Amino acid sequence: MKLSDGSLEQLPPEVGSPEYDRSAVTAGIVHVGVGGFHRSHQAVYVDRLLAVGATDWGICGVGLLPQDRAMQEALDGQDHLYTVVERHPDGSAQARVIGSIVEYLFAPDDVDAVIEKMASETTRIVSLTITEGGYNLIGGDGDFDADAPAIRADLEPGATPATVFGIVVEALDRRRRRGLDPFSVVSCDNIEANGAVARRAFQGFAALRDEELAGWIEQHVAFPHSMVDRITPVTTDADRAFVAEQFGIEDACPVTCESYLQWVISDEFSAGRPPLEDAGVSVVDDVRPYELMKLRLLNASHQVMGYLGSLAGLTHVHDIAADDDFARLLRGYMEHEAQPTLEPVPDVDFTDYRATLMERFGNASIADTLARQCVDGSERLPKFLLPVVRAQLAAGGDIDRAVLALAGWARYAEGTDDEGRPLELNDVRHDEITAAASRQGDDPTAMLELSMFDELRDDSRFVAAYVEALQGLRDHGARAAVAALTSGSGEAVT
Repeated sequence: MKLSDGSLEQLPPEVGSPEYDRSAVTAGIVHVGVGGFHRSHQAVYVDRLLAVGATDWGICGVGLLPQDRAMQEALDGQDHLYTVVERHPDGSAQARVIGSIVEYLFAPDDVDAVIEKMASETTRIVSLTITEGGYNLIGGDGDFDADAPAIRADLEPGATPATVFGIVVEALDRRRRRGLDPFSVVSCDNIEANGAVARRAFQGFAALRDEELAGWIEQHVAFPHSMVDRITPVTTDADRAFVAEQFGIEDACPVTCESYLQWVISDEFSAGRPPLEDAGVSVVDDVRPYELMKLRLLNASHQVMGYLGSLAGLTHVHDIAADDDFARLLRGYMEHEAQPTLEPVPDVDFTDYRATLMERFGNASIADTLARQCVDGSERLPKFLLPVVRAQLAAGGDIDRAVLALAGWARYAEGTDDEGRPLELNDVRHDEITAAASRQGDDPTAMLELSMFDELRDDSRFVAAYVEALQGLRDHGARAAVAALTSGSGEAVT
């Protein structure tokens, strides 16, 4: 059965579906970057909101990149409906058809239509999942990079904007000139203080274009901080086949994910917000404790396991959780290195949270790949793992597990695992990284010259630990290095 508005009544009884009139829904949110995570997370929350009557908060999705054409075609072909399948550790699965995306615009076809949609009075939130490295900040967290070719092109007089910065800032300018309140810009990317990062990026672009406009944005536009969490692997043909075979639904873009779902957001909006609490979102005054917990325990753990596990020939996240040595490594990292850097989190017991993470990592039904965790390490490591290393160095704490993971990334960049099988480095700085990796046989500190390591390359304790870890990986392999680090640790494996 091909998924469409007309086929909703024919869905199997065990498949959930929109419990509201989709024809009455208007888009109050424009979302840039409609990937799997957005569809398993924010769009699910909005689906819940629509079910309780908040029908002016539907989503208009936007694709900016050429590869987004496929998503446009998939969603357009099935009335913007899609299936979310929650996979449980016991092998069971629950499916629900999500109806919160009511429109999709592909910017390369008509940029002005996207800008006008954002500038429309009915739009009150523009949200983003443009990846951790998508904010065009020098070094990932510095000043806005005015010299990026795409930015220079957007700033040419009379240019049609093509970047998210040019499009969003133009939409804000149109609202300013029309006397409309600005929309809020909500980053849903895994970045510490993502609201502040988004503000720095968009104000940075605006200042290059028009100082008066930049001042207006600074004064009037809200950039809420948010923490988002749901493990969502990339959709595969096997997922499409599963949805067809298990539920009888022909869906071009289903999403498979875990059942765990969390969104914490600060209560600061420019033009109002939906009743997010009614959908299960935690609306708080201070997101920081929650986001540090998630970034340093969950996201950084993915970095700890990804490179080392791949070097050892493992394939999936659940392989790590089922392996005694690697499970000890993760538990030790979370308890002894990450947790000491965290602030208390309201109503959260860290011991329980760590145990829940290990259960989530062990969910074999998700089949989340280590390769997914190894994408764009040069963007992720500085945001997830290096802050832990810096904090622990300052406090005189343990860094051995995190440093082994960093050395694992350096060894992974050499292009083969411990058995000589090829590994593909998927990174925006691929050429720079592989060039440095090719020199580390003669110079074990070659990778430390990369800008991401900044002052760490001058810290003698860090450098000594890194060189020792890298040498151990090159001489003995990842499994032996992990076993040596975790042996005698006394950390129980469950």
